Amino acid sequence: MAVVSSISGPIVKARLKDETPALFELSYVGRDGLIGEVVDIYGDEVVIQVYESTEGLTLRENVVFSGEMLSAILGPGLLGGILDGIQRPLPDLDFHIKKGVKPFPLNREKRWHFKPYLKSGDIIQEGTVIGEVKEGSFVHRIISDIEGKISFIAGEGEYTVEETVLKTEEGEEIKLYRKHPVRISRKFKKRKAPEIPLITGQRIIDFLFPIAKGGTGSIPGGFGTGKTVLQQTLARWSDADIIVYIGCGERGNEMTEVLTEFSRLKDPKSERPLMERTVLIANTSDMPVSAREASIFMGITIAEYYRDMGYHVALMADSTSRWAEAMREISARMKHLPVEEGFPSDLSSKIASIYERAGFVQTLSGTEGSLTIIGAVSPPGGDFSEPVTRHTRRFTSVFWALDRELAGARFYPAINYIMSYSSYPQNVSRWWKNISPEYDELREWMIYILQEDDKLQRIVKLLGMEALPEEQKLVVETAGLIKEVFLQQNAFDPVDAYSSPERQIKMAQFLKTMWEFWKKAHTEKAIPVSVLKKQEVITEFIRSKYSIKNDQLEKYDDLIRKLAESYRNLIATYGE
Repeated sequence: MAVVSSISGPIVKARLKDETPALFELSYVGRDGLIGEVVDIYGDEVVIQVYESTEGLTLRENVVFSGEMLSAILGPGLLGGILDGIQRPLPDLDFHIKKGVKPFPLNREKRWHFKPYLKSGDIIQEGTVIGEVKEGSFVHRIISDIEGKISFIAGEGEYTVEETVLKTEEGEEIKLYRKHPVRISRKFKKRKAPEIPLITGQRIIDFLFPIAKGGTGSIPGGFGTGKTVLQQTLARWSDADIIVYIGCGERGNEMTEVLTEFSRLKDPKSERPLMERTVLIANTSDMPVSAREASIFMGITIAEYYRDMGYHVALMADSTSRWAEAMREISARMKHLPVEEGFPSDLSSKIASIYERAGFVQTLSGTEGSLTIIGAVSPPGGDFSEPVTRHTRRFTSVFWALDRELAGARFYPAINYIMSYSSYPQNVSRWWKNISPEYDELREWMIYILQEDDKLQRIVKLLGMEALPEEQKLVVETAGLIKEVFLQQNAFDPVDAYSSPERQIKMAQFLKTMWEFWKKAHTEKAIPVSVLKKQEVITEFIRSKYSIKNDQLEKYDDLIRKLAESYRNLIATYGE
């Protein structure tokens, strides 16, 4: 027990009476029982970060310590849920949270069909799968977090999440749900190299700047560059089994749009509602700032829970800048010494603590699962040198830099193909080579053309295209087709919204074959680029991004054959 001695927004100081709490212990502040967390202890005084509005709180009100850390409630019923930053179910509260309300995040009344895998007398260890529950289209594996000899295990049947389904001779129990502290990562056997790409269907990502399952990525971009749309696109089309989407400090109307959009979207693979494989955590800008920090750790803990079942989970955080701004405000109220741009001195380690929990792992149960973390960053004025973007760049292996000029030109995804990079091409190369042995060669060629074009664009902007010699015009025109047909993608077109890896390879093969014929035509007959690009087959290829579906790849083979025939005839007859 303690009493409130100081109030500064979400930061409350309390003088201890008869007990000393632990750091990060959950606490209940004042007559309303506001939910908070101990963040500092010195002498007989503690500092509590309150996750709710402290309006109306007065001095000398009581503070009660719970004896446990802020924890996630994990069990059947999470999928499809819409939660706030400390896991209160928003639909149950009509999206209006009253002070001190602490509803259970799972449905206590619903009965789940439990199917046991073991029997009495079996020995269980931490990580043993004791049974399963069907959760929508997913198998929800119930995994032991204790050790011992089974004295009782429930038979196949219907149970609520709070009913005991297993007991050990040592007296320990397992229910269909469990708790796990959000600041402590869940255990696994070992971390493995991320070598399988997370396929998103976005050509500029999958082909040029891939992210591996279990990897980390960041999406920095100024206002209006399409961060939220890109994350929603990744959530819909990526081949992750489970999506955890965290709206951290975003505007309420933007988060409402996300909730509305996700509710009516269908999973393109199963044709079932996308929400069946999604957990949404909404912590909008009008909610208490302190809950923003908790929301990301809450989302990661939920994601790790499904990873431990052997699923591939993708977590989208939008945006970590708002999360960092909340830390800056809290740090200022705690009178900590600020560093660059007012951020706390531990900003770097806080950002690292998020991304280090990603990974491709062998779970305690022996299966393989992954957690991929992709964070959006909103640098003020699009300044990528500001602290949050700079430190995020240090701890993520993929950097998809969104460009205001590209967005202004309606080029989507507005990923700057010169500033962006990925550390995973070598990791995922073997996977891509199973589709086409040419992957490395095609990717390196495309990056070379785009880089050369970037150098030449400065001359084009100053002097015009006519100032370039024909060899350089070949590069610029080829890069133009790469940008228009390959990199640019319409998220609202039924054909172009998603491009399979096989289709991406076919498109790249066409472009490289075209480049080789253009070079040959220029070398042998000095055919000008203006003639080369006017061949009918080029127009057909441009239209193909909207007409050739992922299951019609033979049409690309026909286009490549037509391309070869067209340019052989042109080279043979030009000038006659």
